[in-house]
Amino acid sequence: FSIPRVCYHGYYLDHKTHLKHDLRIPMNQSFNEIQQLQSDVIVDVQHAKVEFIKAPSSGTGVSSLKGPKRTLKGKTDIPKPGKPVAKAGFKSQPSRWIEKLSEEKKIKLKKQQHLRQKIQKSVNDKPTTASEQSKSSQMLPGTSHKTISTTAKKTDPLIRTNTDPGAELAEVEELEKRLNQQSNQWMSCSKTETPKENSVCVDIQLSIRSYLEACVFAGDIDRGHRFLLSQHRVRSRRKHLCTDIYNIMMRVWAKKGTLNQIGRLFILLEEAGLKPNVGSYCAALECMGRNPKCQPHIITRCLNQMEEDGLSVEDLFSQCVFRRDERDMVLKAIRSVQADYQPSVNLDASQCLPSLVQDYYTKRAGHQYPKLDFTQEELQERFRQQLRMEQACTVTIDSVEAAKPVTENMAKMREMLAEQRAHWRKTLLQALRDSKMILANTNTKDYKLNLYPYLCLLEDNEYVDIMIQSVANLPPTGESLKILARELGGRVYTKYSVQQKYQNQMVEKLSNIYNSYSEVLAKDTKVYDVLPREHWCNLENEQTSGPTLQGGESHWPYIVTLELGTYLVDMIVKNLKIKSNILNPAYEKKLIPILYHMYTFRSTRQVGFIKPHPILTQMQQEATETKLTFDSYVIPMLCPPIPWTTAKFGAYLLTPAKLMRTLDGATQHEELLEKSQNLYAVMDSLNQLGNCAWRINKPLLDIIISIFNDRGSDKLDIPPPMSEAPKIPHFNPQDPSYTAAEKAHMKREVISAKKKCGEMNSLRMDALYKLSIANYMRDEVFWFPHNMDFRGRTYPCPPYFNHLGSDVTRAILVFAEGKPLGPRGLDWLKIHLVNLTGLKKRSSLEGRLEYANSIMDDILDSADNPLNGKKWWMNADEPWQALACCMEIVNAVRSPDPTQFISHFPVHQDGSCNGLQHYAALGRDVIGATSVNLMPCDVPQDVYSGVAQQVEELRARDAKNGLKIAQVLEGFISRKVVKQTVMTVVYGVTRYGGRLQIEKRLKEIDEFPKEHVWDASHYLVRLVFSGLKEMFTGTREIQDWLTESARLISKSGHTVEWVTPLGLPVIQPYHRTRNQVLKSTMQHISLQITHDTKERPDTVKQKNAFPPNFIHSLDSTHMMLTALHCYSAGLTFVSVHDCFWTHALTVDIMNKVCREQFVALHSQPILQDLSNFLLLKYCSSSRCVFLFGIIGYLLFSL
Repeated sequence: FSIPRVCYHGYYLDHKTHLKHDLRIPMNQSFNEIQQLQSDVIVDVQHAKVEFIKAPSSGTGVSSLKGPKRTLKGKTDIPKPGKPVAKAGFKSQPSRWIEKLSEEKKIKLKKQQHLRQKIQKSVNDKPTTASEQSKSSQMLPGTSHKTISTTAKKTDPLIRTNTDPGAELAEVEELEKRLNQQSNQWMSCSKTETPKENSVCVDIQLSIRSYLEACVFAGDIDRGHRFLLSQHRVRSRRKHLCTDIYNIMMRVWAKKGTLNQIGRLFILLEEAGLKPNVGSYCAALECMGRNPKCQPHIITRCLNQMEEDGLSVEDLFSQCVFRRDERDMVLKAIRSVQADYQPSVNLDASQCLPSLVQDYYTKRAGHQYPKLDFTQEELQERFRQQLRMEQACTVTIDSVEAAKPVTENMAKMREMLAEQRAHWRKTLLQALRDSKMILANTNTKDYKLNLYPYLCLLEDNEYVDIMIQSVANLPPTGESLKILARELGGRVYTKYSVQQKYQNQMVEKLSNIYNSYSEVLAKDTKVYDVLPREHWCNLENEQTSGPTLQGGESHWPYIVTLELGTYLVDMIVKNLKIKSNILNPAYEKKLIPILYHMYTFRSTRQVGFIKPHPILTQMQQEATETKLTFDSYVIPMLCPPIPWTTAKFGAYLLTPAKLMRTLDGATQHEELLEKSQNLYAVMDSLNQLGNCAWRINKPLLDIIISIFNDRGSDKLDIPPPMSEAPKIPHFNPQDPSYTAAEKAHMKREVISAKKKCGEMNSLRMDALYKLSIANYMRDEVFWFPHNMDFRGRTYPCPPYFNHLGSDVTRAILVFAEGKPLGPRGLDWLKIHLVNLTGLKKRSSLEGRLEYANSIMDDILDSADNPLNGKKWWMNADEPWQALACCMEIVNAVRSPDPTQFISHFPVHQDGSCNGLQHYAALGRDVIGATSVNLMPCDVPQDVYSGVAQQVEELRARDAKNGLKIAQVLEGFISRKVVKQTVMTVVYGVTRYGGRLQIEKRLKEIDEFPKEHVWDASHYLVRLVFSGLKEMFTGTREIQDWLTESARLISKSGHTVEWVTPLGLPVIQPYHRTRNQVLKSTMQHISLQITHDTKERPDTVKQKNAFPPNFIHSLDSTHMMLTALHCYSAGLTFVSVHDCFWTHALTVDIMNKVCREQFVALHSQPILQDLSNFLLLKYCSSSRCVFLFGIIGYLLFSL
């Protein structure tokens, strides 16, 4: 028999083919399955327009009645549209299946007729032309099928261009008529986008968007267009598309002014069951604005259609992200029909502000926002310097090891390395061009994602520079392939993102706004009564013309970054070689790779590793090169950061940055932030931290560098050079003179020596990077932009050198702005010094000041002779910060008037076991609050010493009763032994984890008998937990309530969410692990993904992490409140989580603000608000009501 096939938007269908599954149904498939498939797509067959094809008789076709079940795939399944199909047929007896199919079709036709009658009645109520009625009567609601002539077209109608503008406009009008007939069907369409569908295919959507944007950026429009059509043509792939993906190509055609192409994309949207959004209409209006021959009635029709879809003109200007002159073109089109139209200015409103900061934003009478000690012109020049640095994406600086004298061997090795790198550069350049040519010519399947567009984003030389940089930075011990690939792919994305901003003409607008923004910070301008974020937003609203600064670019999916990076690593490994006899001419001369791909084990997992050849490692170590190359974001900023105004815009000028740090690939945090409307307080606190200017303590830096370039010092936390590393023993395992025990011992020594060498190299390079960056910035003033983690804890963006670092990095940082010490400033410097020593923990402030005065001789000696004197400062807990404080005190004491001495030194005020403070305040626990200094006391309380004392009393009682392990521990229980466990128990540490912590402390005590470590740690952890339970009665009850709540939530299939008192939404990204394999030519990389929202929550992680994460979010809320109020009081303020820094002059004011904001925070019904939120969020069924009835009861019992 002959199978009729209908041309359906470029597809050829027979009665047994259905787009939903993109397959042909075998003849012996059950009728129920056919019926189910047939209900998805209704094809109206007009027999006069049916083409016939001859079904193959070989058994591979659908029409064959012989052989097993088969499905046709590939080109044989769907012929390319535009090619004529052979008309032929052969006779066959109709099967029972065909009869049932025909019967089912008759029933469906009756239903269609009934529906048509209803539609006809509704259409008659509207004034429509006869032709329109006849067309609409041929269509069913919710369907997008059309009857297309059997005449074979020579070109694909979707990529055909029309050179006649008049004909083009006429065609657009016709397309719009057809769209109007379907306008009422989008709302009822069965395939509209839903949040659930978006969450399922978000990774694929991101990959498709990234691919299309890469094609467009590289100018390969044809590739991008073909790819979109190939995705659209197949139902299984079309489901991954969303309206924004179609909009990418609409933007392209809008720039070209080809309105008919945009009209066809609107039809594709309709076929996909998607609704146009503001971006779609924005592209159409932009195209109309660019086309001088566009008639006003077409624009009016477009605006009317947009209004029918529930979108307003104002939505275009408030929701769209514009590039280049898109906004101006859209406005031009609108004003051609509405001459007086003016977009409204979107001003920030404060009606959604949390109650904690309502007065802060609405009552500003006493606010005194601080200024920077720079003129506006100086700030503008600094902006230009930072812009140049970020445009280059990398910064090359001098290493602090450059001060070493250059030996003959060093010079020789440097020359050899330079020659080799020049050769490697040429080799990689040629290899890259060859590989691109192969990729460009072998991509035969348009629907398949290909790396070719990603290799065309930058100049070839830029890819080569990135690869050469990665080789230079590779440690001698090697690096995981996954980490190395991620870094390489990330560098390509950063350069691409920066160039996008230039291509979209954002930089010029950014410069104009920043130049005006500097007025609010400069000392030579008027005083403003607005915050930096508010001032920036006002300037953006004033300068609406041109591109939008906020958002627009898509972040690459983690898998894309990794795949691109792996491809580049593979190119390096395969092409970079060196002569084997380059260091020793006596060896055989042959080319060997400089990098090796090998495998190693991390725990029980096999991991791909990239390791440099020993020849390369030796050359790099002996060359001791004087230059280091970093990514630009590693270096502190040379100008104040851009204030955070949205979740995607802030911090760096060009380098992409996120408001919230997340795991690679996690999107749930970003989605929550975008929905939040009251993040102003959070963003303003981050802006305040980022606006603090810093400079280098040069005298101290010089001392540290001198020790670093000598032999280092383990005691002072200065890593020694690799020349001090232990020698790795060499032995022949095949030597029969060694016994099995001796071989095993030698192997352990080799492993231990290699591990020690690796650790020493890692620490040495970390110190080298930090000190080299500090030395590079020694004469500069700089800033650290800030962002936060998903709990709200804040961090500086530059990863190596910042004030959250070690004692060394903190010691060489001082405030750029100096303030006089005032009447109490010198006293605070002395108290701060005593705090840094770790002594006098339980002494009052007066006692600490008295102690500082008693050791003034040691302080003076330390400042005057740090390396050759009595070296008192070296015994402090934080020796380098103590030395820096000694120098500041001495300079102040020797000044004519210490009260007028200008001090740049930051004084710290640290929280007393901050987590326990929050628990005590939440539970209104007076005893616990007293032990962590929340209640007035004559002397400061030290909870660690208190717990140690309580544990000692319990030990003494057990020892008296004859317990052996208690007797062994006599004299060994100290504050240091229990401190870490007490500090982390509030953050959810288990007894097992606490035992390991105590075991580690006991092993550090040389006198303690090692055979009793295990029993002693078991015994002590039980006493510590019991002591804490007695001291903090409410803490454990609140922890148990939080843990049980999280367990019930995660068991019901949800992740735990809450909102901080400042309005920051928090979600725990802990899901069951999903393994994903990235297949590359080098190896298959297994990715363990724990943040996939499609997987069920990880109940254990959710419940264990909720208490500490909730306390961390309260801790960050308190810090942010303190930062805001310190800023309004004119203070310089920065924080290291619960440790607050300010000038010595303003310590008393900061302490007052800190206490006031802690009281204000805990005056809120925090636990009740949390309970209400959880009930509202998760009570969607009777089962949930029952579960949270339990939670409510538990809270009530607290």
